[in-house]
Amino acid sequence: MDISRKRETYGIRDINNAGEGPSNCPNNQYDMVRTLKRTTSYVDEDHIFVGFQDVVQTLLAELLKAELHRSVISIYGMGGLGKTTLGRNLYISPNIVSSFPTRAWICVSQEYNTMDLLRNIIKSIQGCTKETLDLLEKMTERDLEIYLRDLLKEPKYLVVVDDLWHREAWESLKRAFPDSKNGSRVIITTRKEDVTERADNKGFVYRLRFLSQEESWDLFCRKLLDVRAMVSAMERLAKDMVDKCGGLPLAIVVLSGLLSHKRGLEERQKVKDNLWQKIKDDSIEVSYILSLSYNDLSTALKQCFLYFGIYPEDRVVHVDHILWLWMAEGFVPTGKEIMEDVAEGFLNELIRRSLIQVVRTFWEKVSKCRIHDLLRDLAVQKALEVNFLDIYDPRKHSISSFCLRHSIHSQGKRYLSLDLSNFKLRSLMFLDPDFLKMGLIKFRNVFQHLYVWYLEIRVDNKSIVPDAIGSLYHLKFLRLRGIYDLPSSIGNLKLLQTLLVNDYGYSCQLPCETADLINLRHLVAPYSKPLKRISKLTSLQVLKGVGCDQWKDVGPIDLVNLQ
Repeated sequence: MDISRKRETYGIRDINNAGEGPSNCPNNQYDMVRTLKRTTSYVDEDHIFVGFQDVVQTLLAELLKAELHRSVISIYGMGGLGKTTLGRNLYISPNIVSSFPTRAWICVSQEYNTMDLLRNIIKSIQGCTKETLDLLEKMTERDLEIYLRDLLKEPKYLVVVDDLWHREAWESLKRAFPDSKNGSRVIITTRKEDVTERADNKGFVYRLRFLSQEESWDLFCRKLLDVRAMVSAMERLAKDMVDKCGGLPLAIVVLSGLLSHKRGLEERQKVKDNLWQKIKDDSIEVSYILSLSYNDLSTALKQCFLYFGIYPEDRVVHVDHILWLWMAEGFVPTGKEIMEDVAEGFLNELIRRSLIQVVRTFWEKVSKCRIHDLLRDLAVQKALEVNFLDIYDPRKHSISSFCLRHSIHSQGKRYLSLDLSNFKLRSLMFLDPDFLKMGLIKFRNVFQHLYVWYLEIRVDNKSIVPDAIGSLYHLKFLRLRGIYDLPSSIGNLKLLQTLLVNDYGYSCQLPCETADLINLRHLVAPYSKPLKRISKLTSLQVLKGVGCDQWKDVGPIDLVNLQ
């Protein structure tokens, strides 16, 4: 029944039945989906441009400088940051209007048609007379390209190519933009860094930043219908909500519109309690704009993005941890390349697509990252839709039995009181700092199929891990924080790739059986006694926490894979 319903929803028909093609979908859904993917460059004319005055001046200087070669200025950043608004401000600037006699604006989007784009540029320049329209309809793509190139050969022109998603779209357009060495310019707005890299190797690239707290509040107040009606308690509440928007202009504008119609303190408190849900309900644009970025990902990258949903809001994520988790989950293919390098490539691609934010770098590599709260919310929502993961809700005392991955952020003891015997869990993320009793965890009859076991409990607890942990034969990733001692049964976990124990400086005891973990690639554990036979761990890529004085008893000559 569910499959039948989805076939109807998505307009899927058997192609061997005459008259049942996409064009005959109910409500013409096929055309509707294609149309939805074609975004427009609509900009609220009343929108007061906040926070980017310095950016406007920088880009104006770049557009108006004396360089005669045609150059490309690329603006990129996350959806909802205001790339189109910034581009529009530049496009209508009096200095630009007077300097570029010929100007054109096109919006490309994910679903684009090169011939339509070329026609739109020509119509922007020549107008929409009947003669022009008739002429354009008769032309092939090659004819349109030559015609536009001839139009732009003489005048100094500015073309804005808004919402560019694919390098191929730019390749098919750029041939029509001649370099007559008269100072012509092209502005590109995109969410993807690789598009900017291919646009012009000598061009100017500007990564749009998030608004600061002051700029966010300024934008909120300017868009609010009646600022004077706010009492101090309301203002404090509003400031908390604006801060939660994380400097994303689109979310702030939607929030101000939402709160303009909420008069009382109680009504506004309800909005705060369910902030992201309220913002999404009030504006389909927010969800839609962010979903576009998600839908453009490959299957492997979608899995990697969804995995960020396991963490609580505002969590700074250690890059090593997330990469090793992806490997344990099987998201990273095995082949000629080192798996860690492939995983790092996946993360860098998510960063280039403005889906993940860099928090810290070390030796030119990203060491810590985070996900914007709105995007995290999207990840959690999409993950639940496909039974990828679920987060335990203590208020409802429930969690999906269909999801392969569970994440527990609080009240872990209550979670373990659920009947989990029929669950087919592959990953368990225990991020409850108040959880104390390891004895409550039923290793053998509930969690025996786990690939990933991530336990983060109170550091000063010094819990003892029961021997039963040695029965988790499928385990590939084990992270234990707040643990003092590991049992000798740890040596049974022959598939284990990653072992992290108290990786924040608290020492622990590792049994000598740790050296039997022949597939171990990452050992991060500040252990106090020398780990004998460590040279058996020939797959080790990362070893962290070993004391310098312990090396005198170790023959590290066999650790040939250490990175």
